[in-house]
Amino acid sequence: MASAGSFGRLSLLLALSLCSALASTVPGEAPRRFWIEGDAFWKDGARFQIVGGDVHYFRIVPEYWKDRLLRAKALGLNTIQTYVPWNLHEPEPQSWEFKGFADIESYLRLAQELEMLVMLRVGPYICGEWDLGGFPPWLLTIEPALKLRSSDSTYLFLVERWWRVLLPKVAPLLYENGGPIIMVQIENEFGSFGDDKNYLHYLVQLARRYLGNDIVLYTTDGGTTNTLKNGAILQDDVFAAVDFSTGDDPWPIFRLQKKYNLPGKSAPLSAEFYTGWLTHWGESIATTTASSTAKALKSILCRNGSAVLYMAHGGTNFGFYNGANTGQTEFEYKADLTSYDYDAPIKEHGDVHNPKYKALRRVIHECTGTPLHPLPADIERASYGLVKLQKVASFFDIFDKICDPLKVAVSEQPLSMELTGQMFGFLLYVSEYQGKGT
Repeated sequence: MASAGSFGRLSLLLALSLCSALASTVPGEAPRRFWIEGDAFWKDGARFQIVGGDVHYFRIVPEYWKDRLLRAKALGLNTIQTYVPWNLHEPEPQSWEFKGFADIESYLRLAQELEMLVMLRVGPYICGEWDLGGFPPWLLTIEPALKLRSSDSTYLFLVERWWRVLLPKVAPLLYENGGPIIMVQIENEFGSFGDDKNYLHYLVQLARRYLGNDIVLYTTDGGTTNTLKNGAILQDDVFAAVDFSTGDDPWPIFRLQKKYNLPGKSAPLSAEFYTGWLTHWGESIATTTASSTAKALKSILCRNGSAVLYMAHGGTNFGFYNGANTGQTEFEYKADLTSYDYDAPIKEHGDVHNPKYKALRRVIHECTGTPLHPLPADIERASYGLVKLQKVASFFDIFDKICDPLKVAVSEQPLSMELTGQMFGFLLYVSEYQGKGT
């Protein structure tokens, strides 16, 4: 039996609950909602055109997050797209990192503070010219060997463990919950890799478990029949977006896109509109002209299509996080640069007073009517002068003094970096052998 005091508290709680229920049904306060209908995006009851750009939080020092987002907004963008690299947030098994430039929650809240929406690409594979496509290297040490990007049960267990940490952080920041996130991407260009639909279905179910059924889930695949057939998840009502070479006629590709979406659910979207391209070590810096890029963007936006600039701002592959590609054969290793400038309109150092930024800004204004924000000033730079290095010692002379002999790995066969428990950096291999006649 409740005491008089507890009865009073119960009455107060009931009254507060009633007030809360009444407040949620006040006329004119429609719930926040983002959805696809009539082959168009809709936000809070009005048609919405996504004019977005990739700006990756992990390629920018946090001190410059706001600066780069403001420059993206001044370009005319209303949406930011970013990957989430698993290896940044779980560098060692169940060792979680969400501080510094891994503080994704602060980045997402900052985007909202600046009145920008977010398309979040949670992987687990991201590509993005990022080391191992965002997979933690320790996945390669597991025996028996995992089959990545598949229905391999151990791999799926580890993905679920990762998303069980990530997605609850993301859920409060969904648009319907008052946050900036309007869409969440499943995998990344999977149609160019395989056709394991059970794997994709599992990822959808996992995302829905933590994010609910109202968030718009999407995939991004190349605009061909084969890639869309392999990568689209039509049965799960996942929106299939496309990417294609800048300069290709987008509208035949958007018509093909409709075949891999439910009726009325195929808003034309180029989820990666390439403003430039990646560069490998030893190559000339990849560039594209401002005029051709602007012309291609105009062909989408001025016909009410949506596009996300890849990249709006490229940034930097800090440390050893730069990825790599194969060349003509799988044995040809082509490492990406530390710089991820990408010839994007917002340069690696933040400058925007360049022909491409100005041309894209004009097109966005012309096609969408977005007000022209004042052009931000370029960041002042200074020369640090020459730094002279003085030799102190040879590494081999001090090796035994700086290395812990108890942590030296000994093996009859050379070990990979991952098997030594090291994620990045350098390994020194030392071998002893007995020569003939000794």
